[in-house]
Amino acid sequence: MDGYQLLAGVVLLSIFVSQLTCEAYKVEKYSLLMPNVRPNTPELYLCTPIKVDPSKGYYIVGFEPNATMSTAHHMLLYGCTTPGSQKAVWNCGEMAKHDDYLETSNPCESGSQILYAWARDAPKLELPEGVGFRVGGNSSIQYLVLQVHYAHIDKFKDGSTDNSGIFLHYTERPLNKLAGVLLLGTSGSIPPRRIEHMESSCSITEKKVIHPFAYRTHTHSLGKVVSGYRIRRGDDGRDNWVLLGKRDPLTPQMFYPVLNSDPIRYGDRLAARCTMLSTRDRWTEVGPTNADEMCNFYLMYWVKNDQPLKKKYCFSMGPPTYYWDSEDFNNIPDEEASKL
Repeated sequence: MDGYQLLAGVVLLSIFVSQLTCEAYKVEKYSLLMPNVRPNTPELYLCTPIKVDPSKGYYIVGFEPNATMSTAHHMLLYGCTTPGSQKAVWNCGEMAKHDDYLETSNPCESGSQILYAWARDAPKLELPEGVGFRVGGNSSIQYLVLQVHYAHIDKFKDGSTDNSGIFLHYTERPLNKLAGVLLLGTSGSIPPRRIEHMESSCSITEKKVIHPFAYRTHTHSLGKVVSGYRIRRGDDGRDNWVLLGKRDPLTPQMFYPVLNSDPIRYGDRLAARCTMLSTRDRWTEVGPTNADEMCNFYLMYWVKNDQPLKKKYCFSMGPPTYYWDSEDFNNIPDEEASKL
């Protein structure tokens, strides 16, 4: 694990390739896996990169996980302009501390965006026909970085290693529906033994038309319901809240079809809520470990003959600093947002 395996000269076309069938274009397969790592501490986040051929554009059209929740707590696939490290593997936890065993750095040094996320034995994801994430070429994504969170390490104490990761399904055929992901989330704290709402929102400030097609929720153990909405103010001044998706976050954390695929436009607002129930006698902070919490709502979308949003993340301070009623929202679906 001490040599930087950039896979220089090796592109998405060159190894681990198998042909798949598709009516419109040929789809091939690339394996982005951990290089037989052996996690040495609990709650460890590890990253491994590949460099994408800058002379060609590729379009990722599907994600096939190679992992189980008994080994990996969750996985994220980042697109980066430059990776966070020049190593083959590094410690990349969001709040990682210095590690004498591995270099510590973020997943990306620049151009960070999330392309895919997996947890709790979620199945593979295939994008709609003609939709793909553009990587390589003159795109902003020149590297793909796989992050795996190892919450527990008991199974590695006998010297076993791990190659969890993702099989990427991709095509070289240019697609005119480019995919993107907008992640809504919060910071904040959850008081002991009470229900807390962790909420975020942001406006669409770019003059684009985005077509939502999938959503994913993520919390740790205290999450009960996660919901996401598109908000559009009517001529009468009333906010129209359209539900995009709502899940129990402790079910398989896959991308599910959105409940409403109407286009989202300039001036619309997006909002997410995680309803958390604490049975603990202590405060719970947002953080990377199982003892902490997270509140995430991922919205996957496509744009036609255009680039995805420059905005990739939509985060709030969370409770007790930020709530929806901190904004000028009205007609808030308070009961609906917290019940399945």
